Amino acid sequence: MGREEATSRMPERRVKKLDRLFEAFSIVAEGTYVYICDMRYDVSRWSTSAVITFGLPSEYMYGAGDIWEEKIHPDDKEAYRRGIADIFEAKSSGHDMQYRALNLNGDYDVCTCRGTVLLDDSDNPNYFVGVIRNHGIQSHIDPLTGLRNQYGMMEDLQYNISNHFEMRFTMIGISHFSEFNEVYGYHFGNKILQNFARYLYDYVGNTGSVYRLDGTKFAVISMTKTSEEIRNHYEEVRNHFRKGFKVEDKDIILDLNAGFLLVNNFDIDHQTVYSCANFAYSESKQLKQGDIVFFADDLTDENRFHLEKFHAIRGSIMQGFEGFYLVYQPVVDSEKEQLIGAEALLRWKNDKYGLVPPDEFIPLLEKDPLFPELGEWILRRALNDAKEILKRYPDFAINVNLSYTQLEKPDFVDMVLRTLEVCEYPAEHLCLEITERCRLLDMELLKNVVVNLRGHGVQIALDDFGTGFSSVGIVKNLPFDIIKIDRSFVMRIEEDDKEKELIEHFVNLAATFGARVCVEGIETEGMKSILKNYPVKSFQGYYYAKPLKLEDFLAWRS
Repeated sequence: MGREEATSRMPERRVKKLDRLFEAFSIVAEGTYVYICDMRYDVSRWSTSAVITFGLPSEYMYGAGDIWEEKIHPDDKEAYRRGIADIFEAKSSGHDMQYRALNLNGDYDVCTCRGTVLLDDSDNPNYFVGVIRNHGIQSHIDPLTGLRNQYGMMEDLQYNISNHFEMRFTMIGISHFSEFNEVYGYHFGNKILQNFARYLYDYVGNTGSVYRLDGTKFAVISMTKTSEEIRNHYEEVRNHFRKGFKVEDKDIILDLNAGFLLVNNFDIDHQTVYSCANFAYSESKQLKQGDIVFFADDLTDENRFHLEKFHAIRGSIMQGFEGFYLVYQPVVDSEKEQLIGAEALLRWKNDKYGLVPPDEFIPLLEKDPLFPELGEWILRRALNDAKEILKRYPDFAINVNLSYTQLEKPDFVDMVLRTLEVCEYPAEHLCLEITERCRLLDMELLKNVVVNLRGHGVQIALDDFGTGFSSVGIVKNLPFDIIKIDRSFVMRIEEDDKEKELIEHFVNLAATFGARVCVEGIETEGMKSILKNYPVKSFQGYYYAKPLKLEDFLAWRS
């Protein structure tokens, strides 16, 4: 919901009055979030920093009271609801209350909200104006480095986008920083960060703005430098820290990573810019040994897609998951080829962009704060659909894919168990699939999650086995129920004896650790016949069915 949509029912003079009031109050309300509501049309304008912090739909909102109520802690909602109702029913001329509001990181911030009603010439309620002070955020300044922090950066990003200012956004971070904290202590680690921040600030000078983000990440926004100049400057900074510098007579060498994004498309928001730059940063860290990675706003670029499209997909999450749906690919028993399960697969489609393949948006969304919310929706929808399938197939189990970013959330296990309870779905008929990429997580954390879920009856599968260098290590360290062998290992099994040998090794390895084997990518009668010679538990692939919508799945083989 943008300005045009939210204010479409208002006369232009009322829109201008709303903006003038907002700008006037913003001048004198430093350190707080300003809100102005036109009570005749229930259209509000809120501070950009509030939109960023709490993940609100837009600076301009219709029905902002109800939208904000969704962010209020359940124990505080009733008092908030009464206060707002009294204002709009003219029972009160203002309010002064404190409550907890859910921020974009999933935490509740204590907020103090003060507001008053402005009357028109006939003494009728005209505008509701006020400020919210967030006690969880002291300022936009990082206390360790003196740089503007992530909130300040997000605010500057949105300001530049709103004013159509072309900019170049670079995210820079330090690898293996925890080693310094472990060896020398956190106080010494903080001194390294201060040195790094000072050098970066001095180096950028008046050619851009420098920010400290979370942990060991920093950002630079430049309006004047070209993309090639930024690439060269990053290499100079990188080489400086590779050569080493002294902190308290100790020689310190830092390895850096960087992601870059050119912003010249203004039909997006600050969070889209941040997510895309974060994706490029992760590619630099994980695949490019620290070389700067440019996020390509180019439809022809492999594994990347248009910023506008990603912005639309992010918007769909905030609009009740509009456009998202699930399809299900059958999993059959290898012996009798009877249905025993299905893998739930995410799809997104809308009128403008058509059907967008998941490999175009999942890698980006995984690094977005909204992804856990989407993951919970996927699980809830899959369980509700699986209940229908269970009525016909009592041995059926639904497989749901997980991202490593979901697994590192402290409340992940509680979320799964809560969703099972709400959906009234039996835990033993749920199988959660994790990928080899989970090596990025702390192994003890991952083990605790797996053991906890299995203790409640949930099955755990390792997806895409064999595609990563540490798959064997993961199998050794974690108790899996199922190991899914990636299709790349069986595509040529009909003519390649080496693939037959690989399957035999994989099956024996799985048996060693007590796991069942599912082979993905079964596409022909010949592949199936060969794999039946091995102790494989189940098959999945186009030979049996492509991913199907629920109604088609229920009709499959009926």
